[in-house]
Amino acid sequence: MSQSKILTLLSDFGNNDVYVGVMKGVIAQINPDLQLVDLTHQIPPQNVAAARFCLMNAYPYFTIGTVHLAVVDPGVGSQRRAIPSVGAAIAVKLAQGFLVGPDNGIFSGITSKNQVITAVELTNLNFWRTSQPSSTFHGRDIFAPAAAHLASGVSLQELGKEINPETLVKLDIGECYETTTGVAGCIQYIDYFGNLVSNIPGSYVQGKTWSVNVADLTIPGCETYSDVQVGEALALVGSHGWVEIAINSGNAHTQLQINWQDTLQVLFLQSC
Repeated sequence: MSQSKILTLLSDFGNNDVYVGVMKGVIAQINPDLQLVDLTHQIPPQNVAAARFCLMNAYPYFTIGTVHLAVVDPGVGSQRRAIPSVGAAIAVKLAQGFLVGPDNGIFSGITSKNQVITAVELTNLNFWRTSQPSSTFHGRDIFAPAAAHLASGVSLQELGKEINPETLVKLDIGECYETTTGVAGCIQYIDYFGNLVSNIPGSYVQGKTWSVNVADLTIPGCETYSDVQVGEALALVGSHGWVEIAINSGNAHTQLQINWQDTLQVLFLQSC
C-alpha cells in the first residue's frame, strides 16, 4: 500500500486544553512532514457512538493509505486484552487505509462496511513514546506515536502482535429493519445543529412519499429545509446519506426532546 502521508485526528479532547496540541507535537517529533487533518475534537466526552458515526462518514473521502487516529476512550488504562496496565490499543489495515485507536467499537462503523485485512494489538514498546505510558493519556503515549510511525512507512506487523479481526469490539447502535408500512430504526447521532440522524439509509425513501413517526409526532419527508416554514420540523436525507430529522432554522434535539437511540419509523404513504 502506498503511503499518502496523511494522518487524520479525531478525539473528545476539545480545544480548551493542550491535549490535541501535545499529540501533534509527539507526531511531529517522529515525522514533521506528515500532513495532519483534524476531523474533529468536539466529540461529546466519552461518546464512542458519536465518534463511530463521524469516522464512518469521513473515511471514504480520504486517499488510499491515509491513517486515521481516533481517541475517544472512556476505558483508558483498564484491562481489556493482554497488557493489564494498558488495555486494548489496536491498529487495523483496510483496503483504503489504516485505523489506530482503542478497541471499544469506535471503528465498527467503518469495519461494518469495509473488510479488515489485518489487525494488531499495539504491543511493540519501540513504537510507543515511553515504555511506561500514562494511565490517562494513551493518545499521547501509545496511539499518536504508533499512528505517526505507521503513516511514515512502518509496517502494521511491526507495531505489535496480530489479532483475529472477528474479536474486535462492535458497538451496538440498534437495528434498522423493514416493517409492513415502512422502516424502523433509531437515532444514531446528533450533530452540532441539533439534527437527529437516524440509522435508516436514505436509499429506503428514494422515489417514495414518506413521513417519520417519532415521539408521537408525524414529520413530513422532504427534499430540502425550505420545504417547510421556519421553525417547522421536517425529515430528509442528509449529505451523509441517512434519514435525519431537522427543524428549519432550529434545533431538533432541544425543541423536540428526542435523544440518541430513541426509536422512530419511516412510513411510506404512497409510491411516486
